[in-house]
Amino acid sequence: MAIAPHAEPLHTEATPGADGRRIGVLLSHGFTGSPASMVPWGQYLADQGFAVSVPLLPGHGTTWQEMTSTRYDDYYAALEAEFDALRARTDVVVVAGLSMGGCLVLQLAERRAPDLAGVVLVNPAVASTNRQLLLLPVMKHLVKAFPAIGNDIKKPDVLEYAYPKTPLKPLASMLAAWKQVRADLPRVTAPVLLFRSADDHVVDPSSAKIILAGISSSDAAERVLHESFHVATLDNDAEEIFSGSAAFIRRVTGT
Repeated sequence: MAIAPHAEPLHTEATPGADGRRIGVLLSHGFTGSPASMVPWGQYLADQGFAVSVPLLPGHGTTWQEMTSTRYDDYYAALEAEFDALRARTDVVVVAGLSMGGCLVLQLAERRAPDLAGVVLVNPAVASTNRQLLLLPVMKHLVKAFPAIGNDIKKPDVLEYAYPKTPLKPLASMLAAWKQVRADLPRVTAPVLLFRSADDHVVDPSSAKIILAGISSSDAAERVLHESFHVATLDNDAEEIFSGSAAFIRRVTGT
């Protein structure tokens, strides 16, 4: 199936630093989203000289019906393959993700700790206090999709281009994966920078609290965004995320 124009992935090459090293940054979009939510951030980092990879996850960027046949493990496998490809053409890599993308890159940091230099998270999702989700194991067999969760953006006239519906079987697979990701948080030792919107209608504050309490990183910081909703990478605080992450990347990679 054809990929929507807004969902095209982004791949750029690095400009070697004074020491000749090439720095890579892997950016992951969220559930039912696409590279559209990450490309402006990725382009900013590319302009700073970093090699940037913004992949399109399986089942995304086409139709929600196509996504129904995919699962969380498919998204992780695709992202890890993209991570390996980026490592092959750079000397050091930092990973970053929005929402489910934050969960995916945390899992990379848990499983591939020696292979990455830092983690940047924007409203990452690893838990929820929404009790309606307790019905998912049953509802996924009765209903194919719920209403959309995308486009939670405070800035007027900005679209994430997320799906108009939320497929339940993929959603249930993501929630099932959260348990292991939370259990393995102590394996995260890389520096972490976490951006959290004070007003987020998709991911509640419990995820950020669990992550910061669970990781083993001695270098971890949280920044609260006051002018953005969930898709903060396209919202009023985007510039703070872009410049703050660039400074973080330079610091943790020694550039």
